Amino acid sequence: MISLDFWQGIFNDVLGLNQPSPPLQEIIFAICLSFTLNLLIASVYKQTYRGKDFSQDYVHSLLILGTVVSVIVMVVKFDQVNAQATAFGIFAAFSIVRFRTDVSAARDIGFLFCAMAAGLGVGARAYVLATATTVLIAAIIYVFSRMDVFAPARASHRLRVRVTNDVDYDSAFRACFVQYLHDYDLISVESIQAGMMTELRYSVQLKEVTRPGEFVAALQQLNGNNRVMITSTGPSRVLSD
Repeated sequence: MISLDFWQGIFNDVLGLNQPSPPLQEIIFAICLSFTLNLLIASVYKQTYRGKDFSQDYVHSLLILGTVVSVIVMVVKFDQVNAQATAFGIFAAFSIVRFRTDVSAARDIGFLFCAMAAGLGVGARAYVLATATTVLIAAIIYVFSRMDVFAPARASHRLRVRVTNDVDYDSAFRACFVQYLHDYDLISVESIQAGMMTELRYSVQLKEVTRPGEFVAALQQLNGNNRVMITSTGPSRVLSD
């Protein structure tokens, strides 16, 4: 029976992993491995994304960034003569990416770090470590997303109500809010339509999230059938009437 060490030795000889600097075949292998790992990260990002502004460019950026990081690390690691100057150049390049790139969601930043970590591991020739950690992290993120772990106990919503200027909204809506809401907070009051009406914006928590239509209808009876809109702050949910 052929041992695992035998196959590992053949693998090392074919790719030249025992050499002090990576040969061409190892460079090609590293780039392909880095791209594959970042493709896994990008796929998990797409499968677990719940927002409404999915960006194909961002997914492509994950693939490009992670793969390029591998190449950069190989250059710095094995070009000892110019390693210091190259390292400062890399730092400047990543500073430009940091300050010129608009990444609004903290989750997107996390995936960027995952892609960079995979690229760093492959570039440092830690192929087993990079592969194992990337697969494990991707699996954890996917499972947590499917199980909806850490979801809020109650869904929060944004409520917009238009009233005429003669309506005392503090007292007019209080009984309705008590009946349908767990909690509410007035965010803003805006004068609209040349000062003819007022738009109120609330952050609310419905007692029964499956009955937003009843809540909206009750509000419309109180505000003279003017516009009432309720939207979920959770991803992929819009509740309006």
